[in-house]
Amino acid sequence: MSKQRNAQRPKTATSAPPPRSAADARRQAADDPAARAQRLVGEGARLLAAKRPGEAVEILSEAWELDPQNVAAAINLGGAYILQGKHEHAIPALEAATRLEPDNPMTWVNLAAAYLGKLPFATQERQDRAIAAFERAVALNPRTPNVHYNLGLIFLERDDLGRAAGCFRDALDTDPTDRDAQHWLDQISRSAETRRAPQG
Repeated sequence: MSKQRNAQRPKTATSAPPPRSAADARRQAADDPAARAQRLVGEGARLLAAKRPGEAVEILSEAWELDPQNVAAAINLGGAYILQGKHEHAIPALEAATRLEPDNPMTWVNLAAAYLGKLPFATQERQDRAIAAFERAVALNPRTPNVHYNLGLIFLERDDLGRAAGCFRDALDTDPTDRDAQHWLDQISRSAETRRAPQG
């Protein structure tokens, strides 16, 4: 019942057009904190892809300090902390990302994952915050991957089987090949049948 999807893979930054020369690049990096931050975001994203979130945190923290308006730095930094299980550390960066790009559903998905942490240990308050962030993502794009499934897991943990079933049905509508959602939907159906069956 406590199975969770992994946090969304942090998105990589779009690379800037190449400068005219190496000397120009060095000057630009030295003079322009935003350009240096962008380069660091690229390095951090490569470390995340190589499953080295601890190293990525250092580089991405520097990138975000250099350019607090860099959404990719904030999202990747939050993702690196989530991958390390340091959900509380991820929250400030991901809350900043939602302020910078409030219409990006993936910023809300990542923030929800940070709020929730590990579902079996999440308090009611943390679950409520995660639900609100997941629902914001759904409002922006009802087909955002894994959101309905994760909402279903939260309601399953709360023993709210009706809402959980609705979320798992929505997850299957979004991705008909989602075996996990189908598994939990089947479990809920069997549980309901058992309750309805006459006692012998």
